[in-house]
Amino acid sequence: MSAFTTKYYIVLLTLFFVVSSCDQGFEDLNTNPLSPTEAQDGALFNSIIESLRLGWERQLFLHNEVLYDVTELAVITAETFGNTEAGVDDVWSNYYEALNLTRELERRFFALEDIQTSDKAYAWLKIIMAYKTFQITDMFGDIPYSEAGRAYDTEAILRPKYDDHETIYRSLIEDLLWAKEIIETAGSDTDAGNQYISFGNFDNLFNGDNSRWLKFANSLLLKYCLRIYDKDPSLVSPIIEELILSGASFINPGQDVVMSPRAQQWNNLGVNWSFREHNKVRLGSNLYNYLTEDDNILDSRLSIFFEPNNAEEWVAFPQLQDVNTPQSGGNPYSNQRDVAYDEKGEENIYGSVNYYLIRDELDVPEILMTAAEVKFLLAEVFLRGIGVNQDLFNAGFRYQEGMIESIQFWQEIMINSEIWEQKSEIFSAADIFNLTLHERYVFDPDGSVEENLSLIYTQRWIDAFRQPWEAFNLIRMHQGIPREKETNTFYRFQYPPSEALYNSDNYDDQVAKMGGDLSDKRLWWMKD
Repeated sequence: MSAFTTKYYIVLLTLFFVVSSCDQGFEDLNTNPLSPTEAQDGALFNSIIESLRLGWERQLFLHNEVLYDVTELAVITAETFGNTEAGVDDVWSNYYEALNLTRELERRFFALEDIQTSDKAYAWLKIIMAYKTFQITDMFGDIPYSEAGRAYDTEAILRPKYDDHETIYRSLIEDLLWAKEIIETAGSDTDAGNQYISFGNFDNLFNGDNSRWLKFANSLLLKYCLRIYDKDPSLVSPIIEELILSGASFINPGQDVVMSPRAQQWNNLGVNWSFREHNKVRLGSNLYNYLTEDDNILDSRLSIFFEPNNAEEWVAFPQLQDVNTPQSGGNPYSNQRDVAYDEKGEENIYGSVNYYLIRDELDVPEILMTAAEVKFLLAEVFLRGIGVNQDLFNAGFRYQEGMIESIQFWQEIMINSEIWEQKSEIFSAADIFNLTLHERYVFDPDGSVEENLSLIYTQRWIDAFRQPWEAFNLIRMHQGIPREKETNTFYRFQYPPSEALYNSDNYDDQVAKMGGDLSDKRLWWMKD
């Protein structure tokens, strides 16, 4: 079993021993370690914010080992560790640790004499946990949710049941609608005249800016309502209609939702470690072919995401390799390149992920959601006429905005990186605008909905280069994204081994319901 054993089960086992003991000498065991005397509300909330950072094992064993290859944003040149269990454990334990903290804050809120004083803080909490919960349920499908993290409730639940994917989605959308309403309507005091609780300086994501929390909530609502539109248009359409017609505010350029190491005062050591230890991620033929023409780079994002081989040549490793395909070697991710940048190793015969992109520990952020993504979402809304009348002009305009903002976003990351010395060509505003009119990328109002939708999803896929879990969602949602391999049949990650050990009855029921804990089981929102 991996070292990343799910910690919420450790808490459950601890509680078991507490309940089993009648000895007066075990007061320390009978004390909730998250009680108000041990941790302030703000500190718990800050720990939840910190949990948004990507785990090291997750990046190595899920992103680099699996998702870059599955999504064809890059390619894995050879089989390596194959230890997806460690990556899955990392994701699972990270989420349930955060959920345990959330349940503790909820218990404190519900115990207040004037419970309304917690509304604003609770709205922030619901937004951040909606983001985390959407992400994990989209990786696994059904998960323990409504009963999870309740070992310290009055009626303790030690072994949580699994909630189905659909129910979780509906619950999270309700949470976001509630949070949105609270932020929009709550005054300075409660109905009883009391001040609202504030997390104050412990908000290291938006620094207490309610307007940015609202934009994030609205953007998440738009994103996840669109994701399930084909499954439940009657639920989704009115929500999107209200967002659009009311002029709801969304994430703006320059206000992208990111975890910024420099601003938040932490060093991102995990990303370089994951690439350095893996050393098999290379430029793949799929993305290279889409962003070049006759081996000329069309899109500046290619040279931000990747770099040439040891001979300074742009050579892509084929997505469809065979026994005659030369293998890649070298050490393009070695930290020795800090002092000898050009030394990638003679055997590094294919392009690799840009060294600075995965080496910068302070200025390259971990991305939650970008303004560009919102533009692409709005493009889909107007293209398909979801909640509003179909508007092809508006759809094309939003698509074009999305491309422009994505390219500018990635260029700004390169420009603002303190250590990024070998900067590639920066496209001007005119260059970027002209690129949106290239015959390969241009939105065609006279084209079919499906063709234009493929353009939108492809640009979202490119923009998600450092969010491979999101690119994974996109290829499961839409078949028009460029692909060279056969149709993908990897739909979900299997549950961590700790579930079979510590939650065996519920795990067995879940596996029986699914017909096996297999990676080819479709998620609820996937098209049949």
